[in-house]
Amino acid sequence: MKNQKHKSIELSYSKLIAGTMLWGSWGKEMTKAKRIELIETAYDVGISSYDHADIYGNYTTENDFGNAFSESGLSRDNVQFISKCGIAMVCENKPYKTKHYNYSSNYIIDSVHNSLRNLKTEYLDLLLLHRPSPLLNPEEVAKAINFLLDSGKILSFGVSNFTSTQIDLLANYIPIHVNQIEISLTHNETMFDGQLDYCQRKHILPMSWSPLGILKKPQSQWPSKLQHAIFKLTKKYDCGFASIALAWLLKHPAKIHPILGTTNPNRLIEAQQALQIQLNEEDWFFLLEAVRERPCL
Repeated sequence: MKNQKHKSIELSYSKLIAGTMLWGSWGKEMTKAKRIELIETAYDVGISSYDHADIYGNYTTENDFGNAFSESGLSRDNVQFISKCGIAMVCENKPYKTKHYNYSSNYIIDSVHNSLRNLKTEYLDLLLLHRPSPLLNPEEVAKAINFLLDSGKILSFGVSNFTSTQIDLLANYIPIHVNQIEISLTHNETMFDGQLDYCQRKHILPMSWSPLGILKKPQSQWPSKLQHAIFKLTKKYDCGFASIALAWLLKHPAKIHPILGTTNPNRLIEAQQALQIQLNEEDWFFLLEAVRERPCL
């Protein structure tokens, strides 16, 4: 039964997820037409899940996305909206004087209602707590999440950047289905520090933010041994470097779902090629050895 439950969670989201953090004032400040193009391009190549947070763009990006999505040719029933809350950020759109975390029941519920209004939707497919707070009260969180689940405002619940012990504390009061954490070929510590082991053991779906790691930087800044390894495999598998890096993540048995932060439609198309690549074990460890600059054994 547990395996079936995990399978259903995995299939609730597209294998690759479109991250919206840089779509607005924190990044490209795209026009509505460009946002519509990116939304539709993602969907056309099989990326139906869109990752948000209430704070993106100083609390403006969700609204920009909602306006664009409402004019796209897509049905809300065929896509998945993910959002995060809990960070109270100092900016021109909020009265806060100090950046802090707020996980009171009222704050969580109000944040979700704001996200629903901005995204122009009746529900979120997934709500995440954005980052752990030392003042988090699990009973208070559970009160809000149970209300949101029972009222159909959210369909599933998870966390972001939480450790296994922090998840255990919260999971005593409310089931945790997802944890968004930093995982990439060049940031692979989570494969060895127990975090992904924990996800597999508890049937929690890991979503990876920054799945390309330092490969987002110019190639001149990559370690030379890693450059050699990646270019060798791009020739072997006839694909781009992003596809190789994503295929490396996708091979892990924890069923990692990478979140793509690009605002370039062509890069979404290239990234989707990763789903067609089946790295063999030797090539997987060849990349790991290259990035760690030492033998794996």
